[in-house]
Amino acid sequence: MAKKNKKSEQLPEGMSRRQAKLAARAAEREALDREPRPFEGLAMEADLVALQEFIPSATAPLDIRGSDRTVTVCTVLPGAVAALVRDEEHGSEAFVALQQANRSNTPGRDLAFALNWIRAAAAGTSLTTAKADGTQPELTELIDASATLTITPHQDFNWWLAEGDTQSPQVAQHMQAANESILPSHPVEVDVPGAIWWVNPGGKAHIRWVRTEEENALLLALARIAARGELHLGADTRFAGVFRTHGITVPVWDLDPERPHTDYADAILALNAAIAAELANDAQLTPEERRQLENIKSRQVTIR
Repeated sequence: MAKKNKKSEQLPEGMSRRQAKLAARAAEREALDREPRPFEGLAMEADLVALQEFIPSATAPLDIRGSDRTVTVCTVLPGAVAALVRDEEHGSEAFVALQQANRSNTPGRDLAFALNWIRAAAAGTSLTTAKADGTQPELTELIDASATLTITPHQDFNWWLAEGDTQSPQVAQHMQAANESILPSHPVEVDVPGAIWWVNPGGKAHIRWVRTEEENALLLALARIAARGELHLGADTRFAGVFRTHGITVPVWDLDPERPHTDYADAILALNAAIAAELANDAQLTPEERRQLENIKSRQVTIR
């Protein structure tokens, strides 16, 4: 067998052969360390994904086992820190953020790390980064897997300040910049599975529907509905594609930005009934349904 010609190897620019091997091994370890579906098994899975990936500003109370402290899970905190506890003067209220400056491939373990830190954290302290190091318990040891979240959306970050707290000029400037960056976002209140959020980034509005069914089964259901020309949310709406994130699928629709988010409940109920029916359909796809499936897959965007 001929020996491999090392001279013909294509190495990354600026790397030696040894450095390239070490980088490749590190990438392999990182890939193996990923959590395919970090919040699987939790009733709040869709809400946690929405808070981490799609909602600019929101809060929700969360009960943590082993702590009597009032804990709020939220989207982002000042300075994009992972968690903080207010000082005693402002009630020692604790916050844990789903969006932080330094993220890892294990958001479920990272959340467990932050929640575990909260249990013993002193008032007035903060956790800059929540990267799991193996010392944290399982997430289901800290929160009830059957518990759900009651999310309060905000159109600003004024909730960063406790009642009666004063702002330094630097904090005021930071908060103003954060508030100006927020895109109008609202939950669509309707009794269907998953988490549905309306957002208006300008130009077009969108509905993002975080669903927790097995990815391939959901894509097949969407393809069957699309083949009938029914994959929409009413007049002036268009199916835009799907996000793939944290092991689940998030269908997205383009909308008229002038139409309020409260207008879509009936259309979502009807579409959810169609999805539920097609999830139970195990027939072979027709040629048109296969074409629609390929079209949907071509418009998938993987976030993480």
